[in-house]
Amino acid sequence: MVATERLILRKPAKEDFERFFEINHDPETNIHNPSGPMSFEKAENTFTKMLDHWDIHHFGSWAIAEKESPENIIGFGGLSYKLYGDKEKLNLGYRFASQAWGKGYATEFTKKAIDFGFKENNEEIFAIVRPTNIASVKVLEKAGMIKIGTLNDVPGQPESLVYRIQK
Repeated sequence: MVATERLILRKPAKEDFERFFEINHDPETNIHNPSGPMSFEKAENTFTKMLDHWDIHHFGSWAIAEKESPENIIGFGGLSYKLYGDKEKLNLGYRFASQAWGKGYATEFTKKAIDFGFKENNEEIFAIVRPTNIASVKVLEKAGMIKIGTLNDVPGQPESLVYRIQK
C-alpha cells in the first residue's frame, strides 16, 4: 500500500472489479475516450490484465480511495508497461469516478505515482492524453511531465499527446 496526504493506493483485488466496471463504464468518465465506455467484456479483460501485470512485475495500477473512507474506491491508476507504437514504455494512467473530479486528487496521485516509479529505478515515465482532455493535460504538466510529441494510437482519431518525465 502507498499513501499520499489524502489518498490510499493499494493493489486491486478481484472484489474490486464491480467498482472498476462502474467507473470505466460511465459515459462521463469516457468523454475523451474514442472507444467510449467499456463493455463488461472489455472491462473483465482489462481488469484481468491489470491483475496479471501485478503478478508479473510486482507493481501496476492501484485501487485509489480517500483516506477518510478507505472502503470507497474513487478511481484506478498507476504505472504499467504499454505499447507506444511498437515500443514498450512505462506508462502512467488513471481514471477517477466523476464524483472525485475537481478536488486535486489526480495531481496528488500523479505526483506520487511518478515518485514511486523513480524510487523503483525507472529512468523515465510516459503518459498519453487526448488533446481535448485539458484537465488531464494540466495534471501531467503540474506533475512536471513535458509534452514530447504525438502518437497515432487510435486509427481514424486525432493523435494523442505524449508526455514524459525523466529522473
